Amino acid sequence: MGTMKRTRFIYIPLLLCLISYTLPAQNTPVNRDKYRLRAIKTDQAVRIDGKLDEEIWSTAEKTTPFFRIQPIDTGYARAQTEVMVVFDEDNIYMGITNFDPTPGKRPVESYRRDWSFNNNDNFFAAIDTYNDQTNGFAFGVNAVGGQWDGMQANGGAVALEWDGKWYSAVQNYKDRWTAEFKIPFRTIRYEEGVTEWGINFSRLDLKTNEKSSWAPVPRQFASATLAFTGTLEWETPPPPSGVRFSLIPYALGMVTHNLETGDPIDYRGNAGLDAKVILSTSMNLDVTVNPDYSQVEVDRQVTNLDRFELYFPEKRKFFLENSDLFSNLGSHTIRPFFSRRIGLNSPVIAGARFSGNAGENWRIGIMNMQTAVKDLDPADNFSVAVVQRKILSRSNIGVFMTNKQVLVAPEDTAFHACQFNRVAGGEFNFASADNNWTGKVFYHHSLYPGQEGSTSAASAMINYSNQKFEAGLSQAYVGGNYLAEMGFVRRTGYLQTTPSLGYRFYPDSRRVTSHGPSFEADLYFDPSTKMTDRELELEYSLTWNDRSVMEVGLEEGYVKLLETFDPTNTGGEMIPAGSEFNWTEVYLSYNSTQRWLLTFLLQGRYGGYFGGTRAQFETEMNYRVQPYGSFSLIASYNHILLPEPYASKDLVLLGPKLDITFTEKLFFTTFVQYNNQIENINVNMRLQWRFAPVSDLFIVYTENAYPSGWQTKNRGIVLKLSYWFN
Repeated sequence: MGTMKRTRFIYIPLLLCLISYTLPAQNTPVNRDKYRLRAIKTDQAVRIDGKLDEEIWSTAEKTTPFFRIQPIDTGYARAQTEVMVVFDEDNIYMGITNFDPTPGKRPVESYRRDWSFNNNDNFFAAIDTYNDQTNGFAFGVNAVGGQWDGMQANGGAVALEWDGKWYSAVQNYKDRWTAEFKIPFRTIRYEEGVTEWGINFSRLDLKTNEKSSWAPVPRQFASATLAFTGTLEWETPPPPSGVRFSLIPYALGMVTHNLETGDPIDYRGNAGLDAKVILSTSMNLDVTVNPDYSQVEVDRQVTNLDRFELYFPEKRKFFLENSDLFSNLGSHTIRPFFSRRIGLNSPVIAGARFSGNAGENWRIGIMNMQTAVKDLDPADNFSVAVVQRKILSRSNIGVFMTNKQVLVAPEDTAFHACQFNRVAGGEFNFASADNNWTGKVFYHHSLYPGQEGSTSAASAMINYSNQKFEAGLSQAYVGGNYLAEMGFVRRTGYLQTTPSLGYRFYPDSRRVTSHGPSFEADLYFDPSTKMTDRELELEYSLTWNDRSVMEVGLEEGYVKLLETFDPTNTGGEMIPAGSEFNWTEVYLSYNSTQRWLLTFLLQGRYGGYFGGTRAQFETEMNYRVQPYGSFSLIASYNHILLPEPYASKDLVLLGPKLDITFTEKLFFTTFVQYNNQIENINVNMRLQWRFAPVSDLFIVYTENAYPSGWQTKNRGIVLKLSYWFN
């Protein structure tokens, strides 16, 4: 990397080591000793109806009073909550009473699963089943019974794409609403023989604008943060699992018609199978054969004014359990593994993933997927292996390797892609026990035929935050010939430095919760350390007690184009490489309170843009018809004026969406997206019947058309059935 380049990265790793060394006293979890709840074993039958009328609930131990998290994190919550936990040989049961001191209808979106947290009166449990304060599971409901669940990683972030097999029910009364959970032990993963888990319970009551939890959580952190859980004491250890199997077969029929090419109507059928083998309470093997990776949920479109590839998250269920082992490698712009690359252009024949905890301090993940030849795309084998070891209280070190191997090239085609591409590396993820300090250091190296020059990538980042002050520094280096075909790497051949600062004031006010400034700089340099990009952002934000937020900001930017670029991404005249631009932008945004039936986000921006100007307006609006659904609208308008010979454009993106939830099991969604940047109207209509836990019947209609005259490009209808057999 050269002496100067190495010097840029030496300070953050040394600082992380120093912090790690000076924090041995923080190895004890923050709340574990003080907040304890005993889980009683029962042989009584618990009917999941939300009524809490079984005898066991009259004798089970209750949580102590809940503490406020927001708008202030001192004192007890006004809207109190009580939680009880019991268990039998197969299931964990939770009984919850959410007291409601404020008259009026309880705000919720609908019965739909995985609702938006901030838009619903809700309750959830965050469970640290591994006692590592990093990974776990979250289960919750809103006030009408819509389920919400996900896997937790990185200290508590909840990935809602994961769906577990569990049961719940809710009952509403004038002064409270109650809930019952039944979570099978086989749905979650945990260490055998332990008598304690970390656990916390969180409540959001929108009528009082109050977020609260059983074990206190500082207001600058999410209530699901596993650093702040209390302790769930088991009367006897949870049962060992033994080897168990689950099968999830699917069958689908599809009719498509491509009118652009004039092809005849195509009728197709397909079937496949996912299997889950639970090898122990903390380790499982997932297998898939001929999976269907056609998305029944369409990606939300965006107006693309970026010079680099856009990132869209993974939603396919096979890749989700223990996905943090793979998806958290690198950083958000330097990912050596990105599962959406698999099956993107070629169908997957089969795959397997072995993942989980191997003992108290080790985690292992191994995945292998095989695709088939399709048109000009070869048959590839994708492999990734990760080994991670816990150190300190909430930190870990790990090593990994990815391998993309071409097995069969298309016949009679000129094939010039790499025969293999491998990336190997090591990583250190750091988090203090109180979550104030977080950081990461990694080094990656890529291997492929004919490699030359710099094929490595490295990064170091450190962040500190408390209630009032936040500061961070991130540095990255990506070699010009670094190649990660299985990953997501937005650009190569650069050095990056990103410092940030922020401060929050908490006034003694009935209307304002907090306000304060923040500053962030994002600086890019070429390998000779000459600047190519600069973005300086100064922002001031204001949060009201009703949880509405306003932000105003000023950005100053500079860019030197390293490649030709069309600033509207519409096929217009390209600005030549080497061109340099400076500009200034101002922006304003307002996010309304979520208590209202009509909620909205408004954003506006104006300033320079590649030698011209850009005026941008974006909005997201949602009107709830409780609890039967909502009508929402996303809209984006960009008015771009550029000097000749470059094209000026008015770019419009409109996305009205109708979401109807007839019951907790029957849903209908219509999503229309008009995007004049790509001259397309997309219509997606989806009927979903969840006739059993994690078992669905989908009927999906999709059409793409030209905006002018609504001339259809292609259309199709899919019928898909899947069922989870234990």
